[in-house]
Amino acid sequence: MQRPSLEEYAPGYQKYFELVPEGDYLSLLRQNSRETLAFFENIPDQKIDYRYAEGKWTIKEVFMHLIDTERVFSYRGLVAARGDSSPQYRMDEELYARNVDVSARSLPSLIAEFKAVRTSTEQLYEHMTDEQSKRICNSVTHPISARAIGYFMIGHINHHLNVVRDRYLNKALTSSG
Repeated sequence: MQRPSLEEYAPGYQKYFELVPEGDYLSLLRQNSRETLAFFENIPDQKIDYRYAEGKWTIKEVFMHLIDTERVFSYRGLVAARGDSSPQYRMDEELYARNVDVSARSLPSLIAEFKAVRTSTEQLYEHMTDEQSKRICNSVTHPISARAIGYFMIGHINHHLNVVRDRYLNKALTSSG
């Protein structure tokens, strides 16, 4: 699957695409899966409920956000690939965060959920044809192609891993997960 062109997504998403290295998409997606799992598996227990400032998410809440976003955008990738022109409305990540409670969830349970959701995404994109990947999702705020959605999912996770490293774990930022 080819990397999307600038016309296939809103300019505000560019920061996420810049966090995706060059290479074969499926290899990059699987590498991102492994790196994400390894990252969260190595979070110290005393940090999983840490907030770096009042009103900010905990590390577990950030992880839940990644899982929720993966679900929503994977569905949008399916909608685009199948040629479904149903309008897709913006995901309000704050609404989603307010309506899920991860305080009693263990990190291993979130890791298991991410694995399940990401495996589904991997299967969707593994069997998507090049023609299907170019189809556009009727996102109300901005059209986006199925392949742009696929690349966004990698860049979005890399973005949040960098935030967690920098603001929660106080480690140097890197541009890959």
